[in-house]
Formats: sequence, structure tokens, C-alpha cells
Amino acid sequence: MTSSVEVVDSAAAPPPRAKPVRGRGSSWRYFARRIRFYLVATWVAITLNFFIPRLMPGDPAGAIIENLRRTQAVSAEQVRAIQRLFGGSGDPLWQQYFGYLKQLAQGDFGISTAFYPTPVSQVIGSGIWWTLGLVGTTTILAFALGTGLGILAGRKPGKGFDAIAAPLSTFIGALPFFAVAQLLQLFLAGKLGWFPDIHGYDVDNLVPAFDIYFIPSVIHHALLPAFTIIAGSIGGWLLGMRNMMITTISEDYVLLAEAKGLSPRRVMTQYAARNAILPSVTGLAVSLGFVVGGSLLAEVVFAYPGVGYLFYQSVTSVDYQLMQALFLIISLSVLAANFIADSVYGLIDPRAREDV
Repeated sequence: MTSSVEVVDSAAAPPPRAKPVRGRGSSWRYFARRIRFYLVATWVAITLNFFIPRLMPGDPAGAIIENLRRTQAVSAEQVRAIQRLFGGSGDPLWQQYFGYLKQLAQGDFGISTAFYPTPVSQVIGSGIWWTLGLVGTTTILAFALGTGLGILAGRKPGKGFDAIAAPLSTFIGALPFFAVAQLLQLFLAGKLGWFPDIHGYDVDNLVPAFDIYFIPSVIHHALLPAFTIIAGSIGGWLLGMRNMMITTISEDYVLLAEAKGLSPRRVMTQYAARNAILPSVTGLAVSLGFVVGGSLLAEVVFAYPGVGYLFYQSVTSVDYQLMQALFLIISLSVLAANFIADSVYGLIDPRAREDV
């Protein structure tokens, strides 16, 4: 009797569903979905970048006209030309929007009011290389140093190096970055005179040129801002890598490697650290996206001629054209960095594609 029931139940039970084979098709679906998402995000960023300045109070064209009237007579034709130049054409908003898209396609960001009559693209071009050199280099150095020290700290939690590194990193990370920059500037540049206090080079005695005088001056002026940025960001990389190492060293594959008698160094580097570093790599890609925006506080404190300092100048001088262009460039660079991070992570870890 029992056997017959078991036979009936066995016959009535549906066969188990075969798990779908995930291969190249799932990868293409994953990347297609991410591309669609970032295309929509790019359109949203461009659209917000158009509307927000036009909803803010202020009139950049009026500021230019007022400054010109202090030194010369301004005709009605000149007033209309300046108003058209700065978006005050009086056309409907939707026409201005499509005109704005056409200008972007041509790489035309308008004329800067703070650096009138210099085009915005030329102003940004003069500052972006300073930012890429300073903030890009310091971001990579902080990542390398913080990640390496985080591996050492995570090997033996609460003991040895970790007992000093973890509390110290937490303390430094809690300090206001602006105050740390000013203290370093006051002590190392003002009191000891080891470094210049402001500017990107010796502006009183040199002109920008690729020679044996200008390059050492650039490096000398960049050392103190670089040290400030690294000191303020290395703790985050260290703590992040340390916490991932603590989680990873308890995984079964790490314990198996130790049971096989592999050397502790090989277990830490090739098994634990190799997997624990994945979130940090993603964070590095995102951080590199913010490099274009510069380190605003550091560049303002040291009057460093990068994008961050340009943004500060655009706000203080109410330069909407420059502000708008900087917002757009920073937004697009962050979106591009996030897309690269998503793509790399999807290739490295197939689990990221499982919900496709």
C-alpha cells in the first residue's frame, strides 16, 4: 500500500526545472541594460543642467552690460547681442533647450562672465590639466597606500599594526578637511617655510613653459596640496580594505588554502586580498570620475588653479555659464566612471549579472 502511494506521488510530481545556462547572452543583456540606464541618466543630467541655472535668480547678461556701461556707451544692438550670447534671447524655453543641445554638440559652452570675453571651454581647458595632475595622482597614490596598509591591518584584527592604524585612521577621517588643510598651510608653509602656501607655480617669476625652471616649480607647489589630499583620504581606503579582509579571511576557500599548508603570505595575497579588493576597485573607478571635479576645498585653500578653484570663482562671481559647464562635465565624468566600474565588476564577478 505504501509503495503504491509512493509510486503515484512520484509519477504525479513534475520534473525539476533545469536551471538556465547563463553565458554570453546574459552578459550582453547585462551590458545592454546598463547602457540604457546610463544613457537616460546622461539625458537627465543634461536637462537638469539646462533648467537649474535658468530657474536661479540673477542675470549674467545684465552684469556684463552694467560693467560695460561704466567705461563706455552701450547701444541697444550691443545689449541684444549680449543677451542672446548669455541665453536671454526671449525665445520659448523649449527653443532655448534645443538650441542648448545644439551648442553642446558643437562643444560651445558660451562666454565666461568672470573671464570675459574668454570662452568657457578655454577657461576650463586651462584648469583641467592642473586638476588631473594633482587630484588624479593623489587619488591613485591614496588608493595604493590605503589598500596596502588595509591588507596589513586586516591580517590580524585588533593586534599589532591594526591596533594603531584603525583608530588613527578613524581619528584623521573625523577631522574637518578644510581645517586640516589650513593648519598644514600655516605650519609647513607659514612657520617652517618648507612649501609655497598658494598658487600652482611661482607666478611672480615664471611663465608656464615646459622647461627646467617651470616644471620643478609646479612640483614644489603641488607637494603640500597633494600631501593634504592624501592625508585626508587614505584612512577611508585603509578602513574599507581592512574590513573586507576581516570578512574574507573567514571564508571557506581561505581556510582551505591554510589547511593545505600554503604560506601565510600567499594565502593573504592570492586568496584573501585578491577577492577583498574588488569593492575597493569599484570605489577607485568612482573616485576617478570625481577627479575631473577636483578637490574643491584643497584647491580653494591653496589657490591652486584647477577645476575646483574655477568652480569656486564661478560661484563667487555669479558666472552661470562657467558654473553650468563645470556641473555638466563633472556629472558626465562621474556617470562614465560609474559605467566603467559596473562593466568591470560585471566581467570580474558573474554574480553581478545574476538578476538579468
